[in-house]
Amino acid sequence: MLIGETVRVAFGSIRANKMRAALTMLGVIIGVAAVITVVAMGTGAQRSVEERINALGANLIQINAGQDRMAGVAREGGAPLTTKDADAIRRDAGSVISALAPEMERRQQVEFGGRNINVSVVGTTSEYLAARNYTITHGRMFTEGDDASRQRYAVVGADVPEMLGQNPQAFIGQQIVIRSIPFEVVGVLSRKGSQGWQNPDEQILIPLTTAQYRVMGTDRLRTISVTTRDGVPKAQAEVELERIMRREHRIRPGISNDFTMRSPTDFLATAEETTKTFSALLLSIAAVSLLVGGIGIMNIMLVSVTERTKEIGIRKALGATRFTILSQFLIEALVLCLSGGILGILLGAGMSKFVSIKLGWTTEISPVAVAVAFGFSAFVGLFFGLWPARRAASLDPIQALRYE
Repeated sequence: MLIGETVRVAFGSIRANKMRAALTMLGVIIGVAAVITVVAMGTGAQRSVEERINALGANLIQINAGQDRMAGVAREGGAPLTTKDADAIRRDAGSVISALAPEMERRQQVEFGGRNINVSVVGTTSEYLAARNYTITHGRMFTEGDDASRQRYAVVGADVPEMLGQNPQAFIGQQIVIRSIPFEVVGVLSRKGSQGWQNPDEQILIPLTTAQYRVMGTDRLRTISVTTRDGVPKAQAEVELERIMRREHRIRPGISNDFTMRSPTDFLATAEETTKTFSALLLSIAAVSLLVGGIGIMNIMLVSVTERTKEIGIRKALGATRFTILSQFLIEALVLCLSGGILGILLGAGMSKFVSIKLGWTTEISPVAVAVAFGFSAFVGLFFGLWPARRAASLDPIQALRYE
């Protein structure tokens, strides 16, 4: 029998049992769709984390006040960060850092016209842009001179003008009131997007000395953000910063730090590890679905061999070879699996799009995952279709013709 006729016979057998073929393919469809969706969600999540890290700055190190610890137990009264700590880092760590931005922060009521909002007001320096990887979309950043002279200038986050009912460009030069003190808006920051519980687009920056002496009345800092110089290993910069901070806080050898240092790359490593773990778990579930689908195909093919025993005997009696019979049943199994694979890819792409649009999750369909899922569905068809095909090919024609 020619291969073309073998293929036509295989397709004819599938069309004769459409419902059974559809139910048989269901396991493969679900398995392939699950693989495509899981990989798309995992890849999208990793890409989202990388974009957020890049938005923060890969060379960023943040120093935060921490609690003093003894024997693994946190004690109250850990030393706070102050502007003196920032001055010491600026003075002694110039060889490893390129930008330093001390930040003191407090939520304040901000008034403009008849509107009133509660947002985070951050006192910082002009180096905040370089340290936090920001740009100015409208206007300018306040300068070192503005900071030294305690000017009442404000640079607002990307969402603040809209919250106050203003166009960002038209907002430049307007007066806002923070704690009954008028501030002139001189710039609007670029958009960053929400980062966990924080939204940096809903903050207002003012000069550090202005915040210290006119608004907040303290020298305590929320954090000190530093950016390492290009070519300086992060570990080396952290060692130098830790040495300076321990000296400033008079921490004796053997005593734990009363401050913490963290980097966006640390979050990236943790997020990647978590993503890989969940992706591996979900992929194993998807693989089980494919396995179950393969077993279902093998079961249906064995039933098909039993139902068509007499047909097989007639074909053999008319001269069909073992290879012809083997090819026929293998092609049927392959068609079922590959059809299921194609439908599964389409379903997986649709599910990924649905998750992205309806749930707001970042998804990215991987061509490699599509190719692997389709190839695996073909492997399932060959692997689980081989035994029924060999069984059909090994039937004795005389016994097959006698089969009722």
